[in-house]
This record gives sequence, C-alpha cells and structure tokens, in this order.
Amino acid sequence: MLSIRGVSKRFGSVLAVDDLTLEVPAGTVHAFLGPNGAGKTTTIRMCTGLLQPDRGSVSVAGHDVVSDGVRARANLAYVPDEPYLYERLSGREFLDFTARIYGLDRATYAKRLAEVSARFSLGDFLDQLADGYSHGMRQRVVLAAAVLHAPRLLIVDEPLVGLDPKHIRVVLALLREIADAGGAVLMSTHTLGAVESISDRVTVMDHGRAIASGTVAELRGDRDLEQAFLDLTSEASPRPPQASAPTTTDQPVPPGP
Repeated sequence: MLSIRGVSKRFGSVLAVDDLTLEVPAGTVHAFLGPNGAGKTTTIRMCTGLLQPDRGSVSVAGHDVVSDGVRARANLAYVPDEPYLYERLSGREFLDFTARIYGLDRATYAKRLAEVSARFSLGDFLDQLADGYSHGMRQRVVLAAAVLHAPRLLIVDEPLVGLDPKHIRVVLALLREIADAGGAVLMSTHTLGAVESISDRVTVMDHGRAIASGTVAELRGDRDLEQAFLDLTSEASPRPPQASAPTTTDQPVPPGP
C-alpha cells in the first residue's frame, strides 16, 4: 500500500532522512518510532506529497506521490500531530468542506457523517465554531475528516495526544479496523502502549536512518518495549555535528485538503 524506496531528504547541510526504505502492505498497522528530530515527520511529509524527496521514490497504492500525486493522495488521509481546523468554521462545516474536496456525493456524505459523528461523539459540539474547541475536540474532528472518504492508507502523527481514555480506545480500534478491512496505517507515536496493542510491525528511526524494523516481539526480545527503544536509540551512531537532524524537522504543518 505504501512503498518508500531509497528516500533521502536534505535541508542545506542537514541530512534529515538518509536512504530510507520501508514497506507498509495492505492489512497492516505499521508503527513509526524515534526520538524528536529523527526524521519521522519529514518522512511523513514526503509520503503525503507535502515535501518531495531529493532521492528515491514514494508510492501509495501503486501511484508515485510526485509524478502521480492526485491519484496517490486520493487513496490516503493524513492526520498531523497538531490538529488544524479553520477557526471560523464549525466542525460540521469543516467536515462538509472535506467531503466536497474528496468528491463525496451528498447521500454518501450524510451516511459517513452519521457514522463518524457517532464514533467520535461529535454531536455535542459539531455546530460550534472551531475556535472554541479543546485540543481533544479538534483531534476528534480532524480524525473524523480523515476517514470520511474511507482512505486505503491512513497516516497519523501522534493521533492520541489530547484524547481521553474512551476516545483513545475508539481511535486504536479504528486503526485496527482499517487494517483488518484491507487498508493500511502508518502511525508515528511516542505512546508505546498503543504500539504494543495494535501494531503488526515497527520501524525505529534515529538520525534520519531506520535503525531497526520488525514485529514488536522481535524488537522487544527479553526486554519491555520502552527499554528496547532506549537501547536501540542510544546505540545508534550519531552523525557529525553539521549533519545532525534538527528538532524542527518534526514540527507539524497544517494538513492539505
């Protein structure tokens, strides 16, 4: 579903992503781990078409993100780690806007709106302006918008931040459902409990490189996952100072429509 082949991205003297190859097949949830500044968000931006790789290629459902971007993006949805909404639109207006962008007919949209409203408990605030939303309310609306068109690939960056325990469970169940229905999920997160509960495979990045990849059990070995992560990232060889990836490469940008 998602194929990243030999991808590199440089910002001036900083090599943010270094020859990354990663496959996320249909039917899987793939967790993306790494310290801040490891290159995860830069990679995600290349997967969504917000950045172009300097070298290598990214494809979604067989469509190259650069040369066939419209078809690639039609198959995916992206939820950044900072949920972005238009402040002077209500949640309902934002969802309507998103549905129009993806070309949903009104009957399909009405059906999907009812489904996501019930799943994410949006009814109490859907018609309020977004500038009054809490972080958790924003996150729920953005997640609802992302799945309106039933994407084949869902890319999420810290999807659980700001959510209460009930909606954390809702989101994790949704991610697993997407994969079990034949879609795929790439999830960047620091929430290791979520990784252990739903992930089929895990890739750990540090200094722009994939330093480990495998199932949770393979990465964990005889340790808990937190200790395995700490061991892996402390053992990764740092680059020379001029090539260290800055933390700004993992800062969010507003999602494209």
